Amino acid sequence: MLRFLQWLLRRELLLRALGPAFGRFNPFLPEHRSDPHATWRDLREHAPVYHSRIFGGFLCTRYDDVLRILRDPTFSTDRSETAAMKLVMGITKKQPDFAGLIERNLLTLDGAEHRKLRKLVSKAFTPRRIERMRPQLEATVDELLDRVAENDEMEVVTSLAYPLPVIAIADLLGVPAADHARFRHWAGQLVQLLDPFQGRGGAKVLTEATHEIFDYFRVLLAERRANPTDDLLSAMLAAEEDGERLEEIDLLALSSLLLVAGHETTSNLIASSVHLLLRFPDERKRLQDDLGLLPSAVDEFLRYESPIQLTDRAVLEDCEIGGQRIRKGQMAVAILGAANRDPARFPDPDRLDVGRQDNAHLAFGQGNHFCLGSQLARLETEVALGALLRRFPDFSGEPAPPAWRRSMIVRGPESLHVSLA
Repeated sequence: MLRFLQWLLRRELLLRALGPAFGRFNPFLPEHRSDPHATWRDLREHAPVYHSRIFGGFLCTRYDDVLRILRDPTFSTDRSETAAMKLVMGITKKQPDFAGLIERNLLTLDGAEHRKLRKLVSKAFTPRRIERMRPQLEATVDELLDRVAENDEMEVVTSLAYPLPVIAIADLLGVPAADHARFRHWAGQLVQLLDPFQGRGGAKVLTEATHEIFDYFRVLLAERRANPTDDLLSAMLAAEEDGERLEEIDLLALSSLLLVAGHETTSNLIASSVHLLLRFPDERKRLQDDLGLLPSAVDEFLRYESPIQLTDRAVLEDCEIGGQRIRKGQMAVAILGAANRDPARFPDPDRLDVGRQDNAHLAFGQGNHFCLGSQLARLETEVALGALLRRFPDFSGEPAPPAWRRSMIVRGPESLHVSLA
């Protein structure tokens, strides 16, 4: 079924013919991928809480409404009672590894179970541990740039934005360098978890990749139990709260989630940031003249082209948003990309400002589900952009990428060519 839907959603003529059924929101057309902000602007101005019958949810595009959905416990990441999740679990009931990945990860758990798991993980995933990675990240970025320096040109996604996060997460977890290539392969397969409709190969791709990576981590966890080292896997094994430790299925799901979510967000953030530097030369010069602006610039890149454009929540009780009545069991969709360009919250929101103050963007979410890896994503992007601007201050390229990722959830260039000369 999933494979058929993936095939169907690549038939552009058919999707255009079904336009009236989609109404104001058809994310499968190329014009939406090129500029989703036009869609978000239309919805925010004319239907800020828009009921999409095809998707079965209410799309919310105003900053305050999105912030409420992310913070209010009325809106839950536990989608186990929704029709879509019941269908998924019915399909995968003979795939215990995949079912465990879906049911036991921080993106789908909620309430007391989520708090317990996140508290244990946070004991291992500390800001201090992340900051200690800076020298290794700098060395990795220099090595990646060394490989392309002699050619005087670079394809940003494959040469920098894609490999850096995989290497960083592998090093963080304690995966041997010899296995980095396998990690890249699994990351490429499991990314479909974030947007399965626009992948390829159906559920088989996901279940096989999950089985392979779980088997890999089972061996690695056994090694770390016998011989702990200074890595995140060992720290998670040692983490304890009120006498409780992480169970193996939670360790397997967390490790896999870190690979997928951490890699995908950062990869698209780095590529989009380079694109924005090409698109806005005045802001690029401002940043080059003062690299101390890198932290605020990265936050502005996150706001301007949010790597994750939307996230959904199950509604636990009847409520009202923007005058719209939403019933228990329905879905509320928080459009992060729209909230981050809401003129009611951000002055001149379509202007890139690398020194923007009071930049309370929602690219990493809010509340109990604020992105666990946000500090790592920021650090990787700061290191990558800083090295690129210092080593190749005159790099040039087209201000628009040839294509954007084929996804309504993930936002980033499919490729981006620059000249380093």
